[in-house]
Order: sequence, then C-alpha cells, then structure tokens
Amino acid sequence: MENYTKYRLKSNDELASVLADIDNLFIIACNKCFKEFETIDEPECAELEKIVSDQGKKVTGSARVDFLCNKTQTERKLQDMIPEGTENVLVISCGLGIQTIADLADKPVYAASNSLNYTGHHGMALTKKNCDACAQCYLNVTGGICPIVDCSKSLVNGQCGGAKNGKCEVDPNKDCAWEKIYRRLEKQGRLSEFLAQPVQLRDYSKVDFKFVNEYVKSIRENRLEGYYGGIHPTERKEFTEHIALQRFPDPETVVIPLSMHAGAPANPVVQVGDTVKVGQVIGESAGFISAPVHSSVSGTVTAIENHGHATRGECLSVVIKSDGKNTLHESIKPNKDLDSLTPDEIVDIIRESGIVGMGGAGFPTSVKLKPNKPIDAVLLNGCECEPLLTADHRVLLEFADDVVFGLKAIVKTVSAEKGIIVIEDNKPDAIELLKAKTADCDNLEVVVAKTKYPQGAEKMLIKRVMKRQVPRGGLPADVGCVVSNISTTKAIADAILKGMPLVERVVTVTGEKLKKPGNYIVKIGTNTKDLIDYCGGI
Repeated sequence: MENYTKYRLKSNDELASVLADIDNLFIIACNKCFKEFETIDEPECAELEKIVSDQGKKVTGSARVDFLCNKTQTERKLQDMIPEGTENVLVISCGLGIQTIADLADKPVYAASNSLNYTGHHGMALTKKNCDACAQCYLNVTGGICPIVDCSKSLVNGQCGGAKNGKCEVDPNKDCAWEKIYRRLEKQGRLSEFLAQPVQLRDYSKVDFKFVNEYVKSIRENRLEGYYGGIHPTERKEFTEHIALQRFPDPETVVIPLSMHAGAPANPVVQVGDTVKVGQVIGESAGFISAPVHSSVSGTVTAIENHGHATRGECLSVVIKSDGKNTLHESIKPNKDLDSLTPDEIVDIIRESGIVGMGGAGFPTSVKLKPNKPIDAVLLNGCECEPLLTADHRVLLEFADDVVFGLKAIVKTVSAEKGIIVIEDNKPDAIELLKAKTADCDNLEVVVAKTKYPQGAEKMLIKRVMKRQVPRGGLPADVGCVVSNISTTKAIADAILKGMPLVERVVTVTGEKLKKPGNYIVKIGTNTKDLIDYCGGI
C-alpha cells in the first residue's frame, strides 16, 4: 500500500488524434515524483518528441521539471520556460501535473499521457488537486480541468443543471466544474471543438473508484504524522549522479586543519621548513576523542597558523607547498589480511590512519568501534538523502568491493551478527550492484529504503531499518547498533589494504550555475574556491 500512481504515454492512435489540429508544441515532462513506488521506466521527452516529429509537427522545445504538481515551484520555473512561437503545450505527467500546467499556462495544454495504478494507488502529491488515475484522461477534452474530481458528481458530459451562481448544488462552497471548463475553453477559443466532441463514456472496470478515493483521503490525513511522513525536497541529483568520479588536479598548496574531527584538535609535529610526504603524520592525536592528521601531498611546510574553519571559526592549520611528486611516506604499507587481524589491531589501524566519520559529524571512528556494549548490527548509511549530493552514490558504484571489505572489517571489529547496507530506492544501479557483491555473504545484506529526508540521520535510520528507538541523549550502541558512512567505510578498506591514512575524500560540486559539475576525489586541504573555479565558477 505504499506505491503510487504512475503514467504512460497515450497510444500512437490517441496521440495522432490529439496532434491532428495543433502545431508548434512545447513539451514538459515531470522529472521526479515521490519515490514510494517500484522503479519502472517512465516516458521521456525524447520519446514524445520523435512521435510528434513523425506527425510532421514542430517542437519549439522541451523541459523536465521536478514535482510538476508543486504549483508554487512550477509557476516560478514556467515564467521563462516556454519560448516564443509556442502555440500549444504537451505534458507528460500524471493528471496532477497536467492540471497544474493547465492552470498556469496561458496556452492550450494537452495531456500526452494517461495516469494509471501501478501496483498501488494515487495519493502523494504536492497539490490540493486530485487524480483518480482512471487511465482514460479527459483533460484534453476539458481544457485541463478534471470532471471526475472537480465535479462532485463526476459527470463527463456537461453540468447537471443544478448549479446556482456558478456554485455546485452538492457543495455550495465549490465552483461548478463544468462552468469552469466552459469558461476556460471559451477563453482558448475551443468551444466549438468541445461541443463537437462525441458523448464520453467512463470505464469503471479500470479503477476501483470508491477504494481509491478512500485511500487518498486516509493518506492525506496521515502523511505528515511522525517521521515516516518525512519530506522529499527536489533532488536535483541529475546534474551529477551519472558522472563518474574524477581525480581533482593536485593543488599547489594545501591548508590542512589540525581539527577535522570531533574532540580535541591534533598537536602539530612538524615545523616550518620540514619536508613531508603523502601519508606522513603532521598532527598527533591530543586525547581519547581526537585523531591524528596526515599530509595529503609531498612537499614543504611553509606555515603553521590559524585559518578559517567551517565549524570552529578559526583553527590551527599546517600549510604545505606541494612538490607535485606525491611521494609516499615509508609507513604506507599494506597490513595483514583481514582474517589475520584481531579486532584490537583493526581499531589501532583505524586510529593511526586518522579515520573519522565522513558523513558530517567527524567523530573518531576508532572510538565508535569500541562501544563497550554488545553490538548485533552494523548499518552502512548509503541513503544520501540530501538534495544535490551524489558522492556516496558514486563511491558505491565505483568502489563497491572496498565498501564491502570495509563493512566486513567493522562487523568483525564489533563482533556483530550482521552488516546491513541501506540504500535509498532512487539509486537502483547501486542497489543491484551491492546485492550482487554481497550475494555470497551470509551475514551481509542490502536493505532498500524509500527515498525520504532526513532518513540518513543515524537515529532515524536505526528506527527505519531496525525498528529500534535510540533513547534521548543516547547513542546507537545503546540499542545494539553501529552506523557508518559509506566513504568512511571505504577509507577503512584503504587503511587495511593499502596502509593509506585519510588524505582525500570524494566531493560533489554541483548546481544550476556551474558549467562543469561533477564528483571529484579531492586531497584534504584543497581550497574550496579552487574546486568551484575548476567547475566553471558561479
């Protein structure tokens, strides 16, 4: 009961009928919807453009819009979207998106698709309007106003005659749907076309009308109750989710903060003028909750001074001028194989490698993996539910073996019964790959979570997957869980397999204004401005 209405293009014969007397068409497709459904292929703009072109019609342009039914957002985008010379608008969407465009556009709007129930029912939408997913859309006949929903009696062949002063006789607070249809078609000069239409028949066998309406009502009443209502902000991941990882050009100078973690800042162990190598310790841990810091380049220390810091305001940092050689420090050597390592040895490797949580909190991973409480489940957070970000998604795709290895190391370290990789269902390629990689692992599994924000927060993730409530002020270990970020887990694999400490990470640089968005492997200490400038600036 958690899947929702989808849509498909009308048949070629239906589209030919729609296109017969119209031309100069702009095509709009709904790009994203609530990910509460099984992944299926949806019609693309290009598919419809080809059909339209084959009919000898001119396409003035096309656009894909997230959450087309979000009227506030769509209204802003629509202002400068439709080019001059456009006479008609074709919409690929469920009925909700089509109605929204019909309300906003000053041109005739036509549905190129039919809504349908796909192993579920309609109900999650960002508009007060409704759609019964009847798979026989009337919006092309009625100017984008749905007679099934907007008319209290769901009449499909004109008004009942009971309306007074433009108001419905069933609900006097409601405008008569058929009067609205008449006024809109009159404004568009389409009344004669409408009056010439044959009598419309409705096939009730295609949808359980009563059940769907009751279901829609219950969903709207309950959708915001508790966490599982969640929110689904516009994702905008399409800028970078398909772009493979690229190594960002080595910076000439790095500024490495001695506080890149929760707890006490590291103490510098180098001096100005020292020559350092990649992976060499430049800051020693200053307490139990702290972490050592390593050089990400080989070169010369030019300063040890305060620099701006994202959370501390200012922080003592080591400035290193790179020699461009990336010479590895002598300590960078592979460790023993995982089976030969004890849990304490794994913790020591992680501590000495300076690995901290890379999901934002920066908590030292070596401390997290010594909880002094029984742990039965390790959760890898592959949700990446935030808009725009695709770094973890690409790490899952391109370093799947390392992620699985790192998870095995964590499971062994905390003596957990199982490891669970949690991935949201807007990443079907990563889900398929990780399921294949863990198929032969009895104690590892992939759990598919529905795409919602802020599901990636560890307490919410535990509640979603394990059905356990972390107590107020408590930690995941209090309910037998450890949660690790995908990139952190990959860093653990690097530390064990290569002996490489934490000296780089994957960063998504993205946004509408950037000319070259992407996912980059970036050395720690790289200037953020250099990243943005490399991607085209803002």
